[in-house]
Amino acid sequence: MENMFNVMQLAGAIAGGFLGATFGALVAFVFTGFAILVGIAIVMGSGDPTFLNLIGLGPFFGPHISFAAGVAASAYAAKKGWLESGRDIVTPLVSLGKPQVLLVGAAFGLFGFVVQQSLMLVDGLGNQTDSVALTVVISAIVVRLMFGKSGIVGKHCEGKTGLKRFQPCKEHAWLPYQDSFSMSAVLGLFVGAMSAYAAYELLTLYPQPEAQGVMLFGFAISAISLLFLGMNVMVPATHHITAVSAVAVSLFMGTIENQFMVITLGAVCGLLASLLGQLFARFWLIRADTHIDPPASAIWPMTSALIVISVALQ
Repeated sequence: MENMFNVMQLAGAIAGGFLGATFGALVAFVFTGFAILVGIAIVMGSGDPTFLNLIGLGPFFGPHISFAAGVAASAYAAKKGWLESGRDIVTPLVSLGKPQVLLVGAAFGLFGFVVQQSLMLVDGLGNQTDSVALTVVISAIVVRLMFGKSGIVGKHCEGKTGLKRFQPCKEHAWLPYQDSFSMSAVLGLFVGAMSAYAAYELLTLYPQPEAQGVMLFGFAISAISLLFLGMNVMVPATHHITAVSAVAVSLFMGTIENQFMVITLGAVCGLLASLLGQLFARFWLIRADTHIDPPASAIWPMTSALIVISVALQ
């Protein structure tokens, strides 16, 4: 409980949420990628994970704070009629000239911090999943209920029902160039393999428990790559792939001795994460008027499943 109500961390979360709204959720997440990369460099150089944990993944740039706050502020601005769409996570919201929008971001930065810390206090929950990704999803659901009109799933623009309701189309899409299951599978397999390889090599070089964050190298690159998406360069969203494949490697490289098999496992888990992200996009993003992040939606259940399996195999 002392950790949860650390005044400095609470203040950092408020500031991080304000920053996320100021720059917009997407740019805030790009900053997360840079901060994680710097944190990994520090861990590799000195073994100290403080910067990575407190800045890259903590109250300042943690996605559950800065990104989630940007999502909330966009939804609020759209509800007020100041932003065209509550799904707009690209526009820097300072450009609206509305201080209250940024203050909503600050409030949701605090909310994200409290939710994530609360999850960590629940035995068998917070430490058995990716609590940051789960908090991003919880925050986004709260945002939709508060500021959205579409409901959790949303209605099809042509009134389609049943399974056809969940098929992407010109009107309902996440990232059209990767919205097919075949493209999602190919991206997941090969990007997952790349991240798994990097995680394996780095964890082998830095096996100390405090250096486990080095496995997030691929995730950091995925986050930084989204800077180009904000410039209308059609890059894929891959951070769910790189995160899950790295987690798979970290959990099973001690159980599976063959390096090729560990990396292959990471690649397969990346593929599954990619497909799951696509399913979540179709379920509660493409017809909606606020953003619930498909990658975060995929990361936490995949992480939970991998942890359960790894424990069962021990």
